Amino acid sequence: MNLLHGVGDFFSLDIGTKSIRIIQLSGGSQRGWTLQKFAFVPIDQKLAQDSSELGRKRFGEAIMGAVEQAGIKTKNVALGLPAGKTFTSIVETETLPEKELRKTFQYEMSKYVPMAMSDAKADFIILGPNPSDPAKTEVLVSSVAKDYAESTMEMIEKTGLNIVAMEPEPLAAARALNVPGAIDATMVVDFGEQSTDLVIIYKDRPRLVRSIPGGLSVLDRAVASGLNISSEQARQIIFKFGLDQNQLNGQITSILSSYLDNFASELTKSARFFQTKYINGKVGGIVLSGYASIIPLFAEYIESKTNVSTMRGNPWQFVRTTAEQQRALMSVSGEFAVAIGLSERSNE
Repeated sequence: MNLLHGVGDFFSLDIGTKSIRIIQLSGGSQRGWTLQKFAFVPIDQKLAQDSSELGRKRFGEAIMGAVEQAGIKTKNVALGLPAGKTFTSIVETETLPEKELRKTFQYEMSKYVPMAMSDAKADFIILGPNPSDPAKTEVLVSSVAKDYAESTMEMIEKTGLNIVAMEPEPLAAARALNVPGAIDATMVVDFGEQSTDLVIIYKDRPRLVRSIPGGLSVLDRAVASGLNISSEQARQIIFKFGLDQNQLNGQITSILSSYLDNFASELTKSARFFQTKYINGKVGGIVLSGYASIIPLFAEYIESKTNVSTMRGNPWQFVRTTAEQQRALMSVSGEFAVAIGLSERSNE
């Protein structure tokens, strides 16, 4: 089981809090990708959290239902790992010939994993020279608790599927949303249900990975409380009116401003931290994904608070789709960043 590296023929599985997303692509990074199969299946939030034997069995059945709905035949799957279950960091080491560096880092990796190696599954990727100091080589290290990884593998492999790779969700989303060839750094922000994943990409490599507590569920609760309505009604209002000051007398923005200001402040802090490490680098753009790409005027609000050009990301930017596929995906296309990024893993 590879944690980070490329895998052969497979499909990707992204298990969210309220839905399962599946993608299978053909092609490659050089000539582009083509969408072959996909599925989006809503699930009960309680199902994903049920750790009982019966609950895990039902969850496995839900996954296989999504696989069958997509019409996927291969049993090989690449799985996204929630940021909250993984630890990912970029570290510096002495520059050595690649073969020697790989051998050396195998022994040194334990220094960068926040648990005993016997309790972890860990992997690393050599990113290359530090853009600000070529004498140093940067290495991305990612780890996950062995108990969690093996428990997840057991549940999925009981369905007959074969997990050939696991990857932290932030890295997968960043792959799909990256702006290739950008001179300045790009901050990819994937706004989820309960947390937000952030990756800063510079020179086409991830340079900072972090997770920020809070997501759409926080906005739901705040609006529900402020307007004395149900959480589901609050969500519908957020998706319909967003941060438009001309709607509902600007109440939504007023209710959410404190949280969103703190959220924007976290993005600014991340950009400053990046710029202290990479003296000649700066964050030139923010790309929003997940629910942040759906909420009206969210991008404009973040840009006004961070003073950084902000746009809604398009995880399908490298993927060819038919008109029929586009119609089927229209209402949920922004939620596929992780699944697409997992499928864009390459052996090339």
